[in-house]
Amino acid sequence: MYRVSPLRPRHASRVDRPTSSFTGARDENAAGRTTISDGVVAKVAGIAAREVPGVYALGGGGARAFGAIRDAINATDLTQGVKVEVGETQAAADLTIVVEYPSPIQEVAGNVRAAVAGAISRLVGLEVVEVNVEVNDVHIPGDDSNDDEPSRVS
Repeated sequence: MYRVSPLRPRHASRVDRPTSSFTGARDENAAGRTTISDGVVAKVAGIAAREVPGVYALGGGGARAFGAIRDAINATDLTQGVKVEVGETQAAADLTIVVEYPSPIQEVAGNVRAAVAGAISRLVGLEVVEVNVEVNDVHIPGDDSNDDEPSRVS
């Protein structure tokens, strides 16, 4: 969740905003430019976060419910629970995660932060200025509805 820094005006950007769209590092010998959309950066962050051990899911309760429907029709949204702000050379990300019990929450959040920052830096080539992780739930194995259990009512 995005929190406003007391040192930054409420609507100030966290990253170095371009005048038009993000352009990657330029090679003086190559003509043209590369534009990477915010959605690509969000997808990279979402994939990296899901690969961290102890992360059960991304997104809040409502987003996960819609995500289950999307999964059922093979339209998985890899950006669920991820918001990014992309500038010319920098990016910032906000993630909402659900941690698997009994994983240490602070450790999982730190690993998510490192994985997301590393993936964005490595794959997209942007400097990551901030990765905020909000843990909004803990998943307890066995909480899922188990279809193998016989119904108690007929």
